[in-house]
Amino acid sequence: MRNFLILLFLFISPYFYAQTLTLEKANHLASLPITCLQQEYPNKLSQLLQDSTEIQSPKVLHPAFYGCFDWHSSVHGHWSLVYLLQHFPDLNQKELIIEKLKVNLFTANIQAEIAYLSKIHEKSFERTYGWAWLLQLQLALDTSDGAYAKELAQQLQPLSDLIVIRYLEFLPKLLYPVRAGTHTNTAFGLSLAWDYAVHSNHAVLQKAIRENALRLFLKDENCPFTWEPSGTDFLSPCMEELGIMQRVMDSASFLKWVKAFAPNLSDKKFSWEVAQVSDRTDGHLVHLDGLNFSRAWNLFYLANHYPKQYGHLKTIANQHLQFSLPSVVDGNYEGEHWLATFALKAFDSVGK
Repeated sequence: MRNFLILLFLFISPYFYAQTLTLEKANHLASLPITCLQQEYPNKLSQLLQDSTEIQSPKVLHPAFYGCFDWHSSVHGHWSLVYLLQHFPDLNQKELIIEKLKVNLFTANIQAEIAYLSKIHEKSFERTYGWAWLLQLQLALDTSDGAYAKELAQQLQPLSDLIVIRYLEFLPKLLYPVRAGTHTNTAFGLSLAWDYAVHSNHAVLQKAIRENALRLFLKDENCPFTWEPSGTDFLSPCMEELGIMQRVMDSASFLKWVKAFAPNLSDKKFSWEVAQVSDRTDGHLVHLDGLNFSRAWNLFYLANHYPKQYGHLKTIANQHLQFSLPSVVDGNYEGEHWLATFALKAFDSVGK
């Protein structure tokens, strides 16, 4: 109850954005990834074993990203801390955070991660969810003003370069999009990779993402919003697809496409019930809090870029954002190890 009241007080503003985030609130959100970044257990490995020699502890297998329950959550836990340091260089535990980042992202550890992902039987490891967050981490380090970040960005870059190669190899082979509301969602993986490609001026990656997104999604119409959510979604299939198409299409083409894809969104009376979680101690059921944040960041992004047509969606976005905020620190590790990242991404989209 105490955590709920704290969050209710901290986040009561209907249009909360990182620029208005106080140091106190930032310290609060930073406490979650700080806690789990070097917490090895509990841990869920995603590993294909060729023989018994590959049976190792999480920290041995993934010396950079072994904490926060699984590889991708560890990666975006790092992103969360870099993001918060960039916006709040006076975080209470700033030095501790930087030290943890330096330890985890040490050159030898990154090389070990590269070696793991370079195994022939691990080419699909973390495809594409973990890939996308890794590129977001690289972007955050690249754009950070922190003195610590330049060195870490250089150390992480070879792993990011490998992920780019993986994208370029994989996308032409993906004949059909994955529309699931979980890790393998194609649209989400493309959106985060697109943001990195634009930041890094990587023309080849931009071309691959644009061409394949158009190939996979351009003919889609009448996305079944009423089919959401599936039981364990943490990404919105409809909104994530809308998010990538908004990025890769020019305004006129996108507005024409979205009318066919999501005609209901232009209705000023459009409403969308938030996703309910029946048991936040269940690691899969708690995914639905993430779905609320996923809907929110895409709705904000659409409304901000096209306020005349879709500005009314900010109210719905905010409803989803506010509903799941208490679960960010409800004492259940099933949600706490990753939901802070999703909350920050939703907040970051309020003004973008």
